Amino acid sequence: MSDLTAKEVFETHIPSRLASKPDVVTSINNSYQFDLTGDGGGKWVVDLTEPGGKVFAGEKADPGVTVTMTASDFVDLVNGKLNGQMAFLQGKLKIKGDMSLALKLQQVLG
Repeated sequence: MSDLTAKEVFETHIPSRLASKPDVVTSINNSYQFDLTGDGGGKWVVDLTEPGGKVFAGEKADPGVTVTMTASDFVDLVNGKLNGQMAFLQGKLKIKGDMSLALKLQQVLG
């Protein structure tokens, strides 16, 4: 998984994670907006308000949480090379919205 791109995380990793853990979708029942900057960046939505969850490129009005970080830091976070709490404290990870929902993000990313 170390050579993943952010796009691959959203297109394959997160959907397979949600399919294998349907209880995560129902327990969170909210949405995440990811705004990734730099090479390989873009905007993606992880919408857990629908059965099975939905992941797509683009934006969603009024997500529960908006996550802003560089694409490379995001990939490092997913791969376990970057600690989410440390990234937040160092300013590498910016969270806008419901902090308690943001803390559940690890259940989605794996």
